[in-house]
Amino acid sequence: MKIYTKTGDDGTTSLVGGKRVSKSCRRLEAYGTVDELSSYLGLAESLMASLPSAPESAGNIRWIQRKLFCIGGALATDAVTTPVPDSCRVTADDVECLEQMIDALQPGLPEHRSFILPGGCTAASAVHVARTVCRRAERLVICLQQETQVPENVAVFLNRLSDYLFVLARKANQVSGTEEILWK
Repeated sequence: MKIYTKTGDDGTTSLVGGKRVSKSCRRLEAYGTVDELSSYLGLAESLMASLPSAPESAGNIRWIQRKLFCIGGALATDAVTTPVPDSCRVTADDVECLEQMIDALQPGLPEHRSFILPGGCTAASAVHVARTVCRRAERLVICLQQETQVPENVAVFLNRLSDYLFVLARKANQVSGTEEILWK
């Protein structure tokens, strides 16, 4: 099977359900940014493997990437005309799982009393990039919600994920022995 179909050569693509839309539409911006976020998470995870001790399990990162794939599928579905598959739903339990992951990373981190400049070790820097892409994805989903139906918990999950990524970057710096740079 060939990877290219040539059906998008005219600047359009198909949503789940077959509806064709412009590749410049807000929906595609949203799920394309979620895909970008997942790619940065893959990069960050591979960089964390080189740290003296892993600040997070690869299993947790992979779980998040799978959830982001579900979110991409949900965003690629025009819920007005096509039901979002159950496999693409994000639940309150998924959000709670992220909160538990945040809580597990925080013990031992210095108290957070000021803004922290993004950076530090290479892994933390990659996580900070993922965090900013996550925030962009969240903003795009909020904009999309103003135009059409977006499945429940998508924006909440992305909001909590950016918090998780902030804490993960701090933890990566801590385990690498890299001091955080505070904004003053």
